[in-house]
Amino acid sequence: MPEPHEPAEGAIAGTGAGGAMDLAASEATTLAPGGPEGGPGGTGAAAPARSLWSDAWHDLRRNPVFVISGLIILFLVFISLWPSAIASGDPLDCDLANAQKGSSPGHPFGFNGQGCDVYTRTVYGARSSVTVGVCATLGVAVLGSVLGGLAGFFGGVWDAILSRITDIFFAIPVVLGGLVLLSVVTSNTVWPVIGFMVLLGWPQISRIARGSVITAKQNDYVQAARALGASNSRMLLRHITPNAVAPVIVVATIALGTYIALEATLSYLGVGLKPPTVSWGIDISAASQYIRNAPHMLLWPAGALAVTVLAFIMLGDAVRDALDPKLR
Repeated sequence: MPEPHEPAEGAIAGTGAGGAMDLAASEATTLAPGGPEGGPGGTGAAAPARSLWSDAWHDLRRNPVFVISGLIILFLVFISLWPSAIASGDPLDCDLANAQKGSSPGHPFGFNGQGCDVYTRTVYGARSSVTVGVCATLGVAVLGSVLGGLAGFFGGVWDAILSRITDIFFAIPVVLGGLVLLSVVTSNTVWPVIGFMVLLGWPQISRIARGSVITAKQNDYVQAARALGASNSRMLLRHITPNAVAPVIVVATIALGTYIALEATLSYLGVGLKPPTVSWGIDISAASQYIRNAPHMLLWPAGALAVTVLAFIMLGDAVRDALDPKLR
């Protein structure tokens, strides 16, 4: 008869901070189900611990909200890069003889007030909206994360100055600021609109990043790295940033849909994108005066805008639920 297993007097178990701690023998045997070897009946290797990102991806793949919104966004990215794949016409090819006409063979969405194909303009309009949303989000996330992260890490005068600057920017109404700042811009490109969104959007991400860094730098593993002589750059890049970036990703994902809606709002008001640029906001503005006689002119670009914004908000909600440890 085999001798009963006698556990060692102590065992070493990894901690979430990347260090190690001594466990009593009675505690060490409970680290994996099925016995001290980690497998069923005491055989097999223990399952490797998964990181926050691995757990988040595991949850996201099983979340129907994430799957549906992700497929919609992938489709939007596809038609933004290759709109001619599903729309063979030219969005600027117009014929006044077809003005305000409804659906017809080869033109499922009808024509707008200038005789342009609504379907083609709706497809090509995705490029401008997605470009503005993605570029503005990247700019806001990078600028806000850098400024907020540095302020949260170093604190002191730098933190106080940045806090007062963000208070000033929060006091500026976004739409009113766009009307004032963009009214003097004559460029027909998307970059003035993107620059305006980055200028007024970074304070929100900055505050999120600042609070996340302040929380992360108080953890034991950061204090241990500091005691071991780690430089400020190493602590920021290796220990703090990976554990503080999750809230920024969640807020930026949700904000992307907001920036697409803001671009459409500014274009509707005449200070955002300007013709001949094809934009959902421009088409909605042009169709608003024909809503009684030709509602299809407004329905399709407005519907595309609503679905796009909703998809990014749903994606942000799913990412938030996956990354928030309080919801586990």
